[in-house]
Amino acid sequence: MRLLQYNKDGEFSLTKDFVGSEIPEYAILSHTWGPDTEEVTYKDLIDGTGKNKVGYEKIRFCGEQARRDGFQYFWVDTCCIDKSNNNELVEAINSMFRWYRDATKCYVYLLDVSSPGIDIGDKSDQLPWEMAFRTSRWFTRGWTLQELIAPTLVEFFSKNRKLLGDKRSLERHICEITRIPSIALRGGSLAELSATERKSWAETRQTTREEDMAYSLLGIFDVYMPLIYGEGRANAIGRLQEVIDRKEKGIKCENFSIPFSLSTISGIEYFVIREDNLRDIHEVLRGDGSRYTVILHGLGGIGKTQLAIAYTKRHKDNYSAIFWLNIKDKDSLRQSFAAIARQILREYPLARGLNTINMKNLDDIIDTVKAWLSLPYNTRWLIIYDNYDNPRLASNKDPAIVDITKYLPEAYQGSVLITTRSSQVEIGHLIQVTKLGDIYSLKILSNASCREGVMDDADAVKLAKKLDGLPLALATAGAYLKQTSIGFSDYLRLYEKSWAKLQKTSPVLSSYEDRTLYSTWQISFEHLLRLWAYFNNQDLWFELLQYSDSEDPHWIRELIEDKLNFHGAIRILIDHGLIEVDKPSLELLESRGYSIHGCVHSWTIHVLNQEWDYDLARAIRLWLTQRRLLQHAARCSYMVLNGLALDDGMAWAYHNLGSLYADQGKLVEAEQMYERALRGYETALGAEHTSTLKTVGNLGILYKDQGKLVEAEQMYERALRGYETAIGADNITTFIPALNTLWGLGSLFERQADYAKAVIMYSKTLAGYEKVVGPDHPRCQSLQEILRDLDTRTKTEAIKGTKEPASNPSRVSGSDFKGALSISRRYKLFRKLGLR
Repeated sequence: MRLLQYNKDGEFSLTKDFVGSEIPEYAILSHTWGPDTEEVTYKDLIDGTGKNKVGYEKIRFCGEQARRDGFQYFWVDTCCIDKSNNNELVEAINSMFRWYRDATKCYVYLLDVSSPGIDIGDKSDQLPWEMAFRTSRWFTRGWTLQELIAPTLVEFFSKNRKLLGDKRSLERHICEITRIPSIALRGGSLAELSATERKSWAETRQTTREEDMAYSLLGIFDVYMPLIYGEGRANAIGRLQEVIDRKEKGIKCENFSIPFSLSTISGIEYFVIREDNLRDIHEVLRGDGSRYTVILHGLGGIGKTQLAIAYTKRHKDNYSAIFWLNIKDKDSLRQSFAAIARQILREYPLARGLNTINMKNLDDIIDTVKAWLSLPYNTRWLIIYDNYDNPRLASNKDPAIVDITKYLPEAYQGSVLITTRSSQVEIGHLIQVTKLGDIYSLKILSNASCREGVMDDADAVKLAKKLDGLPLALATAGAYLKQTSIGFSDYLRLYEKSWAKLQKTSPVLSSYEDRTLYSTWQISFEHLLRLWAYFNNQDLWFELLQYSDSEDPHWIRELIEDKLNFHGAIRILIDHGLIEVDKPSLELLESRGYSIHGCVHSWTIHVLNQEWDYDLARAIRLWLTQRRLLQHAARCSYMVLNGLALDDGMAWAYHNLGSLYADQGKLVEAEQMYERALRGYETALGAEHTSTLKTVGNLGILYKDQGKLVEAEQMYERALRGYETAIGADNITTFIPALNTLWGLGSLFERQADYAKAVIMYSKTLAGYEKVVGPDHPRCQSLQEILRDLDTRTKTEAIKGTKEPASNPSRVSGSDFKGALSISRRYKLFRKLGLR
């Protein structure tokens, strides 16, 4: 191995070849190559040339950084290998992984990242250079893969030589960028990871010479082979696979790695890590290929699911795949198996058995997934069977029981983790998840309530004891306290008052612990929960309900009389169990919203609202403002299309739903609502009423957006004819809806490249707006800009003569127009004032 060293004159030179144990400590450089003509070669250093090349600065950086770190020697690939000597080149490429692995430090020099630098321990969530780091070319090159994995210590430097961090401090970023698991980055045995997974790390990388896509992986697989430049990428990769197969003693191991994800599983913020339980689980699920099963059993709300989540997060690198099954009932379990099948097929479209299966046949899917999990060498998976609360037991006569043994893979391999309330599920090692002690109970109360001094608060201790160590009850109580100014003693009194009500209204429950949980939930307002059945379960906020009138039920008007009443009612339901506060967003003009747990939402629909309340359904009035309403609009549309809402007098609501859908790009749904609104207006008001014509105009806009240009023109012309009949031909030039229709026609003609007609429509629109709002209004300026652009394209003076005297008694005042626009905000100011 040939190294570089600094000379006494401040320059550097090549050393002799070191062999074996005589190789001294050295630092090594990782970088991306520029053009060959700009990189310093072995011959350049021998001849004393190359100092004017761009690549010389990279060598100087490595040398100076190595000297600062106390190294006498350093290595750079561009000049330490004599690439004109084929034997030396082959030996170097086969040795490259080992050379990077044995380096004391590796410096990654990122020429496309600039930064003032930060401390390695900086915990900032948004680093000033992070975007450039994530998109750096260094992460896209084939050879840098082994340069990232092999060295123990890798430090990243920006173009201006500032330290960004090291491989450990930037591990989260690197894992997200490369999809390389942390076990590989931390020096773990690569042999524990499948060949296919290791190959996948290079799938999006590139090399200058196509054969190097194979040669750059030699160290990753710890294999050696001769280099044959000119053989092509396919042949090189084929030879590499043959070498890998021979290393595996002729056994071609299939790959079974699936990316880890908990996207469909809800973790809680205030979970207290139970180290003893995690240690017990890990000791049983040792992962040596044989089947091991752990059963977590305990009361509802005790934290079994959260414990399983914590275990998978901590030990995800020990498994080739982690699958999560919801086994609360047969339907949920079957759907979970279908999700697993899709997950496998995303990674391996040719997976044995799954690539030909009918995805609609859930029974076949279950059998095929079980068979895939039973394949030879597929031994490192973990399956979590969550919510196994209705197990097959001799004492359980429920016809809806689930027999878990029918859903376990047949092969005696892999790891299984089961959560259940029953202590009688005895198909593995039982671990009881017990109630929390006082210290952990108080810690949850403290974290959830964001209050200090909880450990020394006597009332907090009393409350913790009263809630009897149930994490869900503790977290719910803490969340309530976070939203109020009351103390722990006041909450305890409120809790006990609610318990008295619960005793009178609830059925007898099986255990004190379950009563504790339900009592915490019962601190609520039944009216508010009934109302929630008419909305989506996500994102309910004060302003959504604010606009009531005398026809609304008294309790709604009382609830939304002011924010104090509303938040006073809803905070009781907050967080874990019923409701949680949505994350803040700078985009929201209204207050933050609340979301209710899906199962509780179902309860409000099917239990609290067994008789559908049409008055409540009609109470969904002009609450349709902004994109936040889309999910609620979907709920309203469902009621409309399924006959749950009466049509009489609801055309305005359908029109608003159509506008919301159109603004969010849901054009099919928008068309359904507009057509229903149009039928309603025509029946109630006539074909030429301005409300009817407004819907006609919006249908024109919608058809234009859908590319139905003939239908769009028909709607626009119908609207204009209607306005002329309704308000007179002389008045449409000062009637905003008619001007919007003219604008839409101009836009339509422009889209059809009929520029002459477009100019006429735009000019009429501009003349009208100048009368109404004055020439300096943004709408007028937008139209003037459009006309100037058309003028350039058509070589006409389209904009001349359009300006009329600004003084006009019909002009709307600034305050009046602002009021009009506040309504238009319901669909983003007519699509940003003219984009329609």
